[in-house]
Amino acid sequence: LIKKCFSAKALSDLDKLKRAWIAKQDDSPESELVWLALTAILRPSSSAGTAQWQYILPNKTKKTVTSPYEAFLTQIDFMKADMFAFQQESDYKLSSLIQGDARNCPQVEAQSVDVVITSPPYANNYDYADATRFEMSFWGQIQKWGDLHDVVRKNLVVSSSQHASAEKLDLVDLLDDENLLPIKNEITDVCDKLAVERLSHGGKKHYHTMIAAYFIDLGKTWRELRRVCKPGAIAYFVIGDSAPYGIYVPVDKWLGKLALAAGFKEFAFKKLRDRNTKWKNRKHRVPLHEGILTVKG
Repeated sequence: LIKKCFSAKALSDLDKLKRAWIAKQDDSPESELVWLALTAILRPSSSAGTAQWQYILPNKTKKTVTSPYEAFLTQIDFMKADMFAFQQESDYKLSSLIQGDARNCPQVEAQSVDVVITSPPYANNYDYADATRFEMSFWGQIQKWGDLHDVVRKNLVVSSSQHASAEKLDLVDLLDDENLLPIKNEITDVCDKLAVERLSHGGKKHYHTMIAAYFIDLGKTWRELRRVCKPGAIAYFVIGDSAPYGIYVPVDKWLGKLALAAGFKEFAFKKLRDRNTKWKNRKHRVPLHEGILTVKG
């Protein structure tokens, strides 16, 4: 993948930058920032069709490519200016970062959160593991596409058919999970339809198990949020619905029900925009939407 995405000169320059960082790396913040800057210039320096945090298209060529050395210096200047601007705002630390899993995050104290603002993965919209393939391949963290599952995808919320397929999930076992009890009849009906519909498609994608596993993971997330949120806290979820194989999945409605079952008091959904309306979709023409799910209590 990496050889397909760079000219020989660009790859040579990137390799020199990489070797220089490896020779000097340590556990300091400065070393981590240099790593971040080098990682950030991979896509601007690539001749392949790329976009920030999206799939790589090695068979498409970009018109504008920045040389690695130029891109690296520009990125360093950008990061320096960014840090300087924020450091002028306040003498106090504005935030603290906690690395954890929203489904089970013991690092966060019970009843310590006032507001939750997030946008969880959309069901059947994006393979987030694949979005890391380019950078991880450059750093040697993976050797091929199949490595992504063990290194990245298995730790994520199940939101793609690739994830469900790799895990070899069983629909009966999934539907018996206690996290699905508030929506069991509805989700069973949808997943059963998907299980039948997939047989008439060449790819036979595992949408039926993906949808069940997705709502199990989000059900776990709502339970954990109820533990860490204060009474009266508010959660804002930017979400979108889904229609794999043209079978509609009412994501906002089901997530709201799971939130209530976890102990929250009320939910409401406000549509921000329509989806699946600009282009002729080769898969289905089911109208979709995106909006904010507000959960209180």
